[in-house]
Amino acid sequence: MPQSVCVTIVTYNSRKHIGRCLDAALRQEGVALDVVVVDNASSDGTIEILREFKKRIRIVRNGCNEGFAAAQNQAIALSSTDWILALNPDVLMEPDFVRQLVAAGSSDRKAGTVCGKLLSIGAGFAPLPERRIDSTGLYFTPQMRHFDRGWHEPDHGRFEQMEYVFGASAAAALYRREMIRDVSYRGEFFDPDFFAYREDADVAWRAQWLGWSCLYTPLAVAHHVRTVVPDNRRSVPAVLNMHSVKNRFLMRIKYCTPGLFRRYWLPMMMRDLVVVSGCVLREPSSLPAFWHLARCLGRTLERRRALISRRRVSDDVMADWIDTRRPPQPVETGVAVYAGGAD
Repeated sequence: MPQSVCVTIVTYNSRKHIGRCLDAALRQEGVALDVVVVDNASSDGTIEILREFKKRIRIVRNGCNEGFAAAQNQAIALSSTDWILALNPDVLMEPDFVRQLVAAGSSDRKAGTVCGKLLSIGAGFAPLPERRIDSTGLYFTPQMRHFDRGWHEPDHGRFEQMEYVFGASAAAALYRREMIRDVSYRGEFFDPDFFAYREDADVAWRAQWLGWSCLYTPLAVAHHVRTVVPDNRRSVPAVLNMHSVKNRFLMRIKYCTPGLFRRYWLPMMMRDLVVVSGCVLREPSSLPAFWHLARCLGRTLERRRALISRRRVSDDVMADWIDTRRPPQPVETGVAVYAGGAD
């Protein structure tokens, strides 16, 4: 029996891209899709565009901006398919993107997440003069920073084999229903305290802790308009920068074990010093992150305790992922880690 897929999209003032994104989703080949769109109180005409698709998709309208994480949870709760494809409205999928993701995921029962090759594309899906990588999965560094593999590199054949990666960018990530149930906490897959940004890295870490792998397949190709540009915080809305600061420390609280801290305490603490001093001296708009962090602390510690009680993977295994010197290996021979690109 063919495996079923639900595409879950969260919109917030996404008028520029959502129409073509939905057209591409509804024209996927070789797979039957259910599409759920949750709109976070858009005010730019997004709803009018969504109404043009109302006979082919399901639409949920929130009265306020609930954030990406909570809205994705709403969409997932409305689905009952074997797979969930979390998709950003600024992603344009090639016609066989979903079919290729499902085929890769079906090859390994422990693959809870599957990602493809995301290529950069201009605003409004305008073609770029050269094919460049947007993401081929996520990786972590000893500073506990996460990055998109291959970001901004020319697409010259470096990422042309199927391999295991740490996690997937939620711009276009296929999640197995069984894994969603396993790693969710009180029915929530994405942590709503993250609101937006880094929630995909949080899911990736949680899945790794519980023994689920993430597969990358180069056969699934899509195009992503990246509005949050790596290493250029001025291009990012201040509220997202604030959530980014908050969320990096939320992940630290959840996943930094004594064993990992002993290995990486120096690069971790040096990076923390850079972040905190940057907020104080250059980006005071991000200082509320620490107040929000304090508000989330009790819930985050509760989630950490629940995760640790079920943890299936050792610090040694997690350290292998963080060791960026490890060379990539194809799926047939073991776990692969690339250390390319930046976030």
